[in-house]
Amino acid sequence: MRIQVEDPAREIKRLQRCINDLVSVLALPAVWSGGEPSQIVHTFLDALLRMLHLDLVYIRLREPAGEAPLEALRVARSSQLEPRPQEICALLGNWFGDDPVKWPPLVRDRLRGEAISVVSFRLGLQGEIGLILAGSQRADFPQQTEKLVLSVAANQAAIGLQEARLLSDQKLVASELDRRVEQRTAELAATNQELRKEISERKLTEEKLRLNEEALRRAHAQVARSEERWRSVFENSAIGVALTDLNGRFIATNPVYQKMLGYTAEELQKLSFLDITHEEYRESNWTLVGDLLAGERQQFEIEKQYRRKDGRSVWVRNNVSIVPGTERVPRFLMALSEDITERKLAEEKLRRSEAFLAEAQHLTRTGSFCWGVTTDEIIWSEQLYRIFEFATEVPVTFQGIASRVHPEDLMLLGDMIEKARRAVSDFEYEHRLLMPDHSVKYLHWTAHGTPDQGQLEYIGAVQDVTLRRLSEEALANARLELAHVARVTSLGVLTASIAHEINQPLSGIITNASTCLRMLSGDSPNVDGARETARRTIRDGNRASDVITRLRTLFSKKAPILESIDLNEVTREVISLSLSELQRTRVILRLELADDLPSITGDRVQFQQVILNLLRNASDAMDTVDDRPRELLIRSGREEGDRVRFSVQDTGVGFDPNLVDRLFDAFYTTKSQGMGIGLSVSRSIIENHQGRLWAAPNDGPGATFSFSIPCAPEDLRADTGMADAA
Repeated sequence: MRIQVEDPAREIKRLQRCINDLVSVLALPAVWSGGEPSQIVHTFLDALLRMLHLDLVYIRLREPAGEAPLEALRVARSSQLEPRPQEICALLGNWFGDDPVKWPPLVRDRLRGEAISVVSFRLGLQGEIGLILAGSQRADFPQQTEKLVLSVAANQAAIGLQEARLLSDQKLVASELDRRVEQRTAELAATNQELRKEISERKLTEEKLRLNEEALRRAHAQVARSEERWRSVFENSAIGVALTDLNGRFIATNPVYQKMLGYTAEELQKLSFLDITHEEYRESNWTLVGDLLAGERQQFEIEKQYRRKDGRSVWVRNNVSIVPGTERVPRFLMALSEDITERKLAEEKLRRSEAFLAEAQHLTRTGSFCWGVTTDEIIWSEQLYRIFEFATEVPVTFQGIASRVHPEDLMLLGDMIEKARRAVSDFEYEHRLLMPDHSVKYLHWTAHGTPDQGQLEYIGAVQDVTLRRLSEEALANARLELAHVARVTSLGVLTASIAHEINQPLSGIITNASTCLRMLSGDSPNVDGARETARRTIRDGNRASDVITRLRTLFSKKAPILESIDLNEVTREVISLSLSELQRTRVILRLELADDLPSITGDRVQFQQVILNLLRNASDAMDTVDDRPRELLIRSGREEGDRVRFSVQDTGVGFDPNLVDRLFDAFYTTKSQGMGIGLSVSRSIIENHQGRLWAAPNDGPGATFSFSIPCAPEDLRADTGMADAA
């Protein structure tokens, strides 16, 4: 039953305007790509207001973390409504409320004294993103086409806003991660600097101790002449002094020694030095004393742990010597002792810090360095020695670094060094290393420049990103291989059609050859008829050759070749391979290919693969359809912005609109025997040609898959003789 239209021309214009509006709405995501939500909102509202000639359009977005919702309103300048945004926003909120589920589809009321119709649409399935309200003073608002445009626009806006929020969240996460890495690196560098400074101060103290010990030894030589002076030195020494007999029992100790161990002089005289020595050092300590008593050494130095009276351990550095006896005093042992507990703890802390840093650098393949610009002194971590494969005992120089840099990147290294010398600034760059075994490594440098006491110094890190680069290259190769697998899989399904295409010209060749022989073998040979039959034989042979040539091209794994392509011609080639299969599955094929279609630039085989995938998917979608004709419509035509549009429309089972984004995910399929790579590979091919591939459900049964591609440049079309046709 046909519906009679009162004014067909007016209805056609209205539908054309609706289609144009839908195309404009579908093009909005390209404008929004990478934009902020506020930018998307303003662009979206202006487009709807202008496109549908609305009197007002209002949007409210839900903000995360309990923030106030974002509201925006546009009122047409030509509208009779006085533009008071706050009042209008409040009135619209009272009409529709906060619960998207309870919104009425249409509200007719008066606003600022004027009658107006307002429709609402949710952003997101349950309005979780926000809502859109569109109003017009027209009595017939909204029409069906306007509802369709507003519905599609709401979906596009929801998708664009969701992507913008995800992109914003990703940027925040990446920025926070970079800040934490930079902060942690700075903290580790500052800690190492403090520990080095503390160790340097300890060394100065040890040097002072050594000088003090030397002075004490000189005083010991003069004991025989001045016992009072000895006592003064003993009591007032800045370090601990202990005298023991040859068995290790304490004879005398000075106040510093007593304070260090927490014992009184009387308590120590009841003990030997072995009694307070940690069990781990007793045997080695007594062995050294034995060598001293045997005359095998004059003195010895040992660092060991003592146990204090309160049970705590203390690290002590002992310099032990034997003091010759006199007529009145027998030989005895003298130990000059220094409490080095703090130094030991600092060394252990530094060792642990350096171990953690080295392990972190090893796990992340990252090394650190310090470069003094004035002296060109370079300090490297162990991980950098491993990355460059340098011996750790060899000083690092720029000449040595240059010997490892890839010859093609030497100029880049020189430019970086010169820029760093001229001014204090941070730098970041990548270059390659050519190792002695001819393998190649990829390095990423980052450094921060700081003036240190008037001298320019850079502290930074170097990361070996070879595995990442190799993974990226492997991923690219895998994508090419996946595309070839998808192409071969598609052609495998068309085996029967291919056999039919080749069998037809071969059967014609045999028939024509037999006819030619009969015409020539008679009593009066029919030369003219035989000649015509021979021509048909040659024609069929060329047909078979063309089919085989197209198949070899599709099965090949050659690198993409960019050339000027007639998309209509490519479409007909694919259809010629698929025609028998389409006829077998009772598919009615209709072509609406534009005559003035301009050429495009790309790889012919890849476009054949995309069209073949879309054709097969459309045919498969109609396999179970028996209650209506299995119609397949292929269209091509021009599009705004000097682009070409191609679409495949079927009358199959269609798809769930909520899953439209997943259709193009790798390995996602709705077919029981599908691999889920055809549409994913097709989208990659189209996007690599600066195009866009999308899907949309039909108004009736089935779905439409379309792609849009830029036209070839004018000079390329002129070279291929297609500029006039375009």
